[in-house]
Amino acid sequence: MHMADAQLTANRPPRNRAPPVNKGYIMNTLSSKARLAGFFYLLLILIAPLRLVYIPSKLFVSGDAAATFHGIATHEMLFRMGIASDLVTGAVSLVLTFTLYRLFKDVHKHWALLMLMLGFMDTPLYFFNTLNDMATLILVQGPDFLNAFNPAQRAGLATMFLHMHSTMTFASEIFWGLWLFPLAALIYRCGFLPRFLAIWLTINGFAYLALSYAGLLQPEYNDLVAGIAFPCQLGEVAFALWILIKGVKPRQTIEIHQAAAA
Repeated sequence: MHMADAQLTANRPPRNRAPPVNKGYIMNTLSSKARLAGFFYLLLILIAPLRLVYIPSKLFVSGDAAATFHGIATHEMLFRMGIASDLVTGAVSLVLTFTLYRLFKDVHKHWALLMLMLGFMDTPLYFFNTLNDMATLILVQGPDFLNAFNPAQRAGLATMFLHMHSTMTFASEIFWGLWLFPLAALIYRCGFLPRFLAIWLTINGFAYLALSYAGLLQPEYNDLVAGIAFPCQLGEVAFALWILIKGVKPRQTIEIHQAAAA
């Protein structure tokens, strides 16, 4: 009887055995997710400056509402492209956040969810902020229902909406910075990306918070802070290029997926 039981026990398949891990499949899957996220991140980096940097430098004249009004009226299509770029940026940001969540959710689910929530806030802020530019464009076009306002008044109102856009951008930088902290923590912990990227992104996050603080509370220091923050903000560029070109490295990748499957 004992011999039969021993034989049955020996033939019984072991419980809770982790399924075999296909290392090549895991690496290819992670690298594909990383490169997809890198593509969307680089797309975001290329599109966003059109409205944030290029259009203000070409169309807006500081302290001269009439000149700014005239610049937008003369280059209306360029200004419309700025509105479109903000909408595309918001949409791409949403997709980017989701692709990064898929990449890191097996590293630490709670941090990945925090990154997802903070990153998601970027999209509605971009979409709502385009309303200020749309209002500016209506004032510049001067339809009949605005005949009660003379050109100088419309120029002043347009400038007010442009200032509201800038203020909203400074407020948005709070979330541009905050979402980088859980992302940096995930990179530091994951084992398949170099940790210097995590450190650089952490600095990048603080740079955004400093820009937001200066823009909202100490605008006289905005240019000084922007100059100091610029090299710090290259952390996002480095991260995007790294995961797009190099993908992920194999160290600890298999262990992470084994732990997630257990």
